[in-house]
Amino acid sequence: MYAYIDGKLVFKSAAFVVIDAGGVGYHINISLNTYSRLTNSERCKLFTWLHVKEDAHTLYGFADEGERRLFLHLISIPGIGPNTGRMMLSSITPEEIQHAIISGNVSLIQRIKGIGPKSAQRVILELQDKLRKEGADTLSASPLNKTAKDEALSALVMLGFARNAAEKVLEQEINKNSDDLTVEQLIKFALKSL
Repeated sequence: MYAYIDGKLVFKSAAFVVIDAGGVGYHINISLNTYSRLTNSERCKLFTWLHVKEDAHTLYGFADEGERRLFLHLISIPGIGPNTGRMMLSSITPEEIQHAIISGNVSLIQRIKGIGPKSAQRVILELQDKLRKEGADTLSASPLNKTAKDEALSALVMLGFARNAAEKVLEQEINKNSDDLTVEQLIKFALKSL
């Protein structure tokens, strides 16, 4: 429902922040990773996810899109709710979590409070292929000036194609067609080849 909230940082603690955006104060739960990346400047922008329950609507905020994406992957696993996902992101960095999942490091994930051996194995089993397919650089911030190739690659990965295969096909199409191709043209050519 909310992609991000950008406004004046009114209050900051290790567990949550309050951001004033348009005269409304949003109480947003954050991880320690996000807390460490917030500066003491007045303006603040957090990527958000709204958890709706019968008795509460809770906002979770993330320093960047990659952290939010990993959080959504984590809470998609049965038995891992938003608070456990936030605990995981607070215990170790998103990059360490992603690397541990891809490499199958059960012991590192198991060291996180609230994650037992079965949960750690389930996390790895269910997310290992997804995170491998997305690639290691999905947690890094997106460049502001995306090229048509970058946008097409991002779209193809979101459609479920392996990043490496999509990248090769896009390179081939760009080399074949010397003129500038639009994002739509690149995606159409790539879909025919994939």
